[in-house]
Amino acid sequence: MLQPVAVGHKTLADYTHICGRDLIAEIRELAEPLQGQRVVHVSATAFGGGVSEILYTLVPLMRDVGLECEWHVIYGREEFFNATKLMHNALQGAPQDLDEEQWATWLRYNEINADELSDGWDVCLVHDPQPAALHKLVPEKAKGWIWRCHIDVSTPNPDTIARLLPYIAHYPQSLFHMREYIPAGMKGKVNVVPPAIDPLTPKNMALSPEDGAFVCGQFGIDVDRPLICQVSRFDPWKDPLGVIDAYRQVKESMPNVQLALVGSMASDDPEGWDFFNATVAHADGDADIHILNNFNNVGAIEVNAFQSHADVLIQKSTREGFGLTVSEAIWKGRPFVGGNVGGIPLQIEDGVTGFLVSSPEQCAERTLEILRDPALGKFLGRRGKEHVREHFLTPRYLRDYLRIFNELRAT
Repeated sequence: MLQPVAVGHKTLADYTHICGRDLIAEIRELAEPLQGQRVVHVSATAFGGGVSEILYTLVPLMRDVGLECEWHVIYGREEFFNATKLMHNALQGAPQDLDEEQWATWLRYNEINADELSDGWDVCLVHDPQPAALHKLVPEKAKGWIWRCHIDVSTPNPDTIARLLPYIAHYPQSLFHMREYIPAGMKGKVNVVPPAIDPLTPKNMALSPEDGAFVCGQFGIDVDRPLICQVSRFDPWKDPLGVIDAYRQVKESMPNVQLALVGSMASDDPEGWDFFNATVAHADGDADIHILNNFNNVGAIEVNAFQSHADVLIQKSTREGFGLTVSEAIWKGRPFVGGNVGGIPLQIEDGVTGFLVSSPEQCAERTLEILRDPALGKFLGRRGKEHVREHFLTPRYLRDYLRIFNELRAT
């Protein structure tokens, strides 16, 4: 058996005051014909990334509306995750493809996990490339299959996508964050469904200024001085080195500014520690640069505190599947500056809900503009939060999935 993930209990009714009664009623109506349906989510890891954060909310909410929903994590050793990290980077445009041995490793672990996947599911929902071969290997184990892609595959390495396509093309339903991410050759029904954040988790719930200031103080951050913050994995695509470069330009004009780079180290990201160490080296001992991760006791409440007290929140990605950290940031009502790539422009209307930039220099300019004009920061923060409320909260995401489950049931 694949490893099941234990999730807590959540109630859809608790979201009514945030999302409105009409959406909650629509979800209940869509769930009615799906009562008792057996649904399994299959992913690579139970912690450390956006997929797992989504599933810790989505799975209990699917249960709350009447589905028999489970979440299983695949088995893999270091050789497998080394190969899939390379695949992930190649699908986002990196030039290096997997070699024959690495492709064989990926397929061998998919075969192992296909054998271990239990059967009798109404829907098997496979997340990302790591377990993508399951449908081709054991289609009989579920009545309906969905492949959910969480990464930016708009300009993939052509050899990598060509090798992967036979395993993903024939899923009856697939989901991508943006239309631009859909590879040529997908045969089933293709859906464009952006992800969403849970406003009621410890990372996103309202935090009193006093509590937030106390938490920041525990990590040496002075809330009475300007704070720039990026929350993201330590990954070349998230460009923490470029954020440090932008911070240094800001510091020339505003010497008392601080920077917090905060991320979690995921079990399926073997490169993470290497790039974390490279980020520390690039900071070069600057006492005003705070580089933190989950091994420094940084969890959801700490991230909430850093974001809630930041004067400018940044996500200066150079490639980005969607970037849930963007919606998490602007849900705090704080001004935002982000890379003009991937799913970030879906969440940010330049100059209205935040700023979009394409270089460390532009990032520094926009950050200084906000720091010098607090009224502008408040305007961007208010507009940004309402945009997230309307488009990027979990109940909307649940509704979209239920629509797709009903389509699968009808076929």
